[in-house]
Amino acid sequence: MKVDGNLLVDDPADAGPAARRLEEAGYAGGFSFEGRHDPFFPLVVAAQQTERLELMPGIAIAFARNPMILANIAYDLQLLSKGRFILGLGTQIRPHIERRFSMPWSQPAKRMREMVLAVRAILDRWQNGTPLDFRGEFYNHTLMTPVFDPGPNPHGVPKIFCAGVGPRMTEVVGEVADGFFVHPFHTVESVAKVTLPALERGLSKSGRSLSDLEISCQMILVTGHDEEELVAARNGARAQISFYGSTPAYRPVLECHGRGDLQDELNRMSKEGKWLEMAALIDDDLLEKIAVVAPRDEIAAKVRARCGDWAGRVSLVSHFSKPDLLEDVVAELSA
Repeated sequence: MKVDGNLLVDDPADAGPAARRLEEAGYAGGFSFEGRHDPFFPLVVAAQQTERLELMPGIAIAFARNPMILANIAYDLQLLSKGRFILGLGTQIRPHIERRFSMPWSQPAKRMREMVLAVRAILDRWQNGTPLDFRGEFYNHTLMTPVFDPGPNPHGVPKIFCAGVGPRMTEVVGEVADGFFVHPFHTVESVAKVTLPALERGLSKSGRSLSDLEISCQMILVTGHDEEELVAARNGARAQISFYGSTPAYRPVLECHGRGDLQDELNRMSKEGKWLEMAALIDDDLLEKIAVVAPRDEIAAKVRARCGDWAGRVSLVSHFSKPDLLEDVVAELSA
């Protein structure tokens, strides 16, 4: 199992040393995130200061960009990293796309499918000289003159991973992507009931099976060296889970446990700015269904029990635990 660590930095220059630390600790990959900063600049720095680490945004917001821009970025990061780049894409939600990025929003699953296919068509033009003639409902790319064609990438075409939560988006990922990011807001039951069946439906459309798709399970990790650290990490994770749970798109996860009404309550409270009160609604049972809660020496076993049968890689998201490279956990999971 591959293990990925985070490259969430406030200054892109810090991504180089952070990536080297992950590489030295045995991690297979490092992921950035589109939050307060652009997700690609840290990877540019990391690519030049590592030799083995795979690099990916986990995720970049697809609908904030267009296929040509994404293809250019993916090509150049594949070049800089010498073949270690993965283009990780996600949708975000309508208010952010329309009001934060001032970009169009409609039919997100259908749009994401077309986005991935358009990026592939552009990369295929550059890599193999295939005439560029992509005509879709949302994107059209039919012009590629020699001055704008970088030619074949010596390291090949980068993989494209996409994130999804609901069944329609997940099915699209299974159909068109090389890999799937399981959102941190998931449970064993939601993966079994919603995620894997949707992936298999999509994979069947492209004549593939689960073994042909690289699944990355992103999970919230709650751990600590002592009880005080563990309590603090639990409280932080409750806040993160309540934030995710307030979003209607994530309701199917809660519905798998008969907790769909909690989404309504969290959504209402989020609109009232009651962030601390929201966290208090995440009880111990729900916390431990969504997060991996364990002392350090039990983390690897819990991760394997949770997703070892279907995930080829994992991302350990531990914003609320004290910084720790978890070298022994990485070694045990990678073995």
